[in-house]
Amino acid sequence: MRFLLILWACLAQALAAQAGPPRLLLDVARFRNLNQVEKGAEVELYVTVPTQSLTYRQRAPRAFQSAATVTLEILKADGKPAYKETVILKPPVINDTTLALKNPVSFLKRIPLPDGRYTLRGTVRDQYRAGNGEAMVERPLVLETPTGPTLSDVLLLARPAVKSNGDDTFLRGGYLLTRAPSGFFGRGADNLYFYTELQGAPAGQPLRLHYHLSAPDGTAADADAPLTPQAGRPTTIVGQLPFGPLPEGEFTLLVDVYSGKKLLTSHRATGNRSTTEYAPAGAASR
Repeated sequence: MRFLLILWACLAQALAAQAGPPRLLLDVARFRNLNQVEKGAEVELYVTVPTQSLTYRQRAPRAFQSAATVTLEILKADGKPAYKETVILKPPVINDTTLALKNPVSFLKRIPLPDGRYTLRGTVRDQYRAGNGEAMVERPLVLETPTGPTLSDVLLLARPAVKSNGDDTFLRGGYLLTRAPSGFFGRGADNLYFYTELQGAPAGQPLRLHYHLSAPDGTAADADAPLTPQAGRPTTIVGQLPFGPLPEGEFTLLVDVYSGKKLLTSHRATGNRSTTEYAPAGAASR
């Protein structure tokens, strides 16, 4: 009886902390497709749901499960749907709902789209407590065919990119990528890892990469690396920079590609860093 009372108290405390809709982190990256007939891009949607706010149901003694229902939509400029999908994300079963830290759950989808202007919309609700409401995130999405060498969007990673020959949803360009949801790096993150792809540069021509990491107060870190573009496919670029003297808060990563002294293309990514908050890396797929 005493055990049941303690268990009920723990569950009540957990439920009280779960008022309101769950959170939804929605990241999007654009990569040029290889279709020479129809110009467009491959859009990569990366959804993360932090599970602290989800309702956990007991499935067995010391086994609790939560679930989130996520609907993803891409709307054309005229409001007509270009893509829609609903998925149920279930994080791993846990044996103690009073744990303050629970790993997030993620979902990744790649969608080919023609050039144009779109609106990306994501909606999430707690599957086991619909009364908490739902949260919605919207983002504009513009796809345009470049006229010369170009970099894809830069993915910020919580861990180094790992070469892999496996078959995994989170593989890209032969690398297993562990994304940092919404570009957030938490306690213990000493390095910034990143991934991007170069397309349209002359094959075999030696190029120079320049990485510039900076904070609003002017603190910065720089690095250079050689690159030789491949023929017939995008050239993958993986790199890292130490956060070093950068303070907490917002940061900007600029990736430049040079041919001699000529700047061929560049791309910018922004993120946020905290030395006190916890940011679980490597969210599990569904």
